[in-house]
Amino acid sequence: MTFKSKIWPYIFVLPQIAITCIFFVLPAGEAVYESFLQQDLFGFQSLFVGLDNYIKIFSDPQYLKSIQLTFLFSFSVAFLSMSIGLLIASQVYHLVRSLKFYRWVFVWPYAVAPAIAGVLWMFMFNPSLGVVSYFMQFFGYDWNYVLHAPQAMFLVVIAASWKQISYNFIFFLAGLMAVPKSIIEAAALDGAGPLKRFWRVIFPMISPTTFFLFVMNIIYAYFETFGVIHTVTSGGPARATETLVYKAWHDGFQANQFGTSSAQSVVLMFMVLCLTIIQFKYVEKKVHYK
Repeated sequence: MTFKSKIWPYIFVLPQIAITCIFFVLPAGEAVYESFLQQDLFGFQSLFVGLDNYIKIFSDPQYLKSIQLTFLFSFSVAFLSMSIGLLIASQVYHLVRSLKFYRWVFVWPYAVAPAIAGVLWMFMFNPSLGVVSYFMQFFGYDWNYVLHAPQAMFLVVIAASWKQISYNFIFFLAGLMAVPKSIIEAAALDGAGPLKRFWRVIFPMISPTTFFLFVMNIIYAYFETFGVIHTVTSGGPARATETLVYKAWHDGFQANQFGTSSAQSVVLMFMVLCLTIIQFKYVEKKVHYK
């Protein structure tokens, strides 16, 4: 498509640029600026402290623990949600007649807000009222995620993964449908069974999609799971589920440590920026068979 005037392309992209600047660039710039300051409790006075906020957070054992928890949480969410999404997509892929119906059904959970998803799973696993916890206690398992840290981490991973399965399902289904059927038929003629065809032929063909989803799921677990953690565990018990995004919120809005909270936001933004650069560098690489 060509334009008579060179200014029209810039006019068309101007709304998106304005939205990006207002809601992303300016807040990110303000966070970077405030990470070098130390403010009083009411925010009336600010003192430039340089890198003291960054030194303080990396000297805090709880922050280092939050980094470890975030890595564990994000990789667990990515692995679980992608595995289930791929499993569902591989099964729905063969249902030609009812493909649209299942695609419509499985995409619904993605429309649920993270906080609502957290509330749903919290009620099901509530130690006193939950249906799932009732059966677990009936069979003799001591379930109380309010007291046991591993159980709390397990619950937030399940709730966050359930929210993301639909997203992975849609992309995996699109990737599977893009695999040439002639290659699959050729592998079948060579004697490869269904599992061997999937792992040796189909799965390598959707490796760019898999890598893209892995990065997107990590970013999702870093940023968009605040609502899940806040509604289910509030970072507990004993801060056992306090990920980086939740700790940045807690230090800023609960402890009123605006400088260290901004520094944590900058570190988190830098981590996600590195993931995005890796994604753009490697996601377009194709699979080559030898």
